[in-house]
Amino acid sequence: MINCKSQAELEKMRRSGNLVRQVLNAVKEKVVAGATTMDLERVAEDKIRELGAKPAFKGYYDYPCVLCTSVNNEIIHGIPSEKRVLKEGDICSVDCGVVFEGYYGDAAITVPVGGTLDPVLQKLLEVTETSLKKGIEQVRLGKTVGDVGAAVQEYVEANGFSVVREFVGHGIGTQLHEDPQVPNFGVRGHGTRLREGMVLAIEPMVNVGRPEARVLGDKWTAVTVDGSFSAHFEHCVAVTRNGPMILTE
Repeated sequence: MINCKSQAELEKMRRSGNLVRQVLNAVKEKVVAGATTMDLERVAEDKIRELGAKPAFKGYYDYPCVLCTSVNNEIIHGIPSEKRVLKEGDICSVDCGVVFEGYYGDAAITVPVGGTLDPVLQKLLEVTETSLKKGIEQVRLGKTVGDVGAAVQEYVEANGFSVVREFVGHGIGTQLHEDPQVPNFGVRGHGTRLREGMVLAIEPMVNVGRPEARVLGDKWTAVTVDGSFSAHFEHCVAVTRNGPMILTE
């Protein structure tokens, strides 16, 4: 069932989204060579506590941390670890969710480690972030979930990359995952029609190589089957009569 939010509910979601952004900004500053992904976890946990919010991920289906930190060929759901040390030239996806006043915020960024990045990876980050913007542009009354996914897919593939099929975006509100599912691929005009008050977590996951993914033995970390690098960006976006409203800026 799809839950359309009132203006008052959207304001609460905007507040939770703003808190997520503050956490990601704090973590981003610590994505440096020599840091561990557990260092990032501690920064996020402290910031969430300071802001008076609750972590959305920790304990969700027994997930152990407040962040997902996915490095290089890891697509999503990488578990922070003292053993995972970031090095120059890596890319690190940081995904965070919080609950505030009963409403969820969820967002992700992918950050380069160090000052020099392989040109292909620089393009990967730029294309993935721009594909998110292309998807957001479709969040309008009368459009469909297929329009969102097609906009992402068309832009990504035109730039020589691939979109992951096994994992998708989602509705969000008083639950972390609500209907509808929001794939990063699709056919324009197909799928759920967008209505005022719907909130979508749109999150392109883009690979340098092939789109296939597999999950590691920890039952969480999803990696590319071919070992190619992957990037991930995410925003929560509301459907309004005035067009898309990004709640996680």
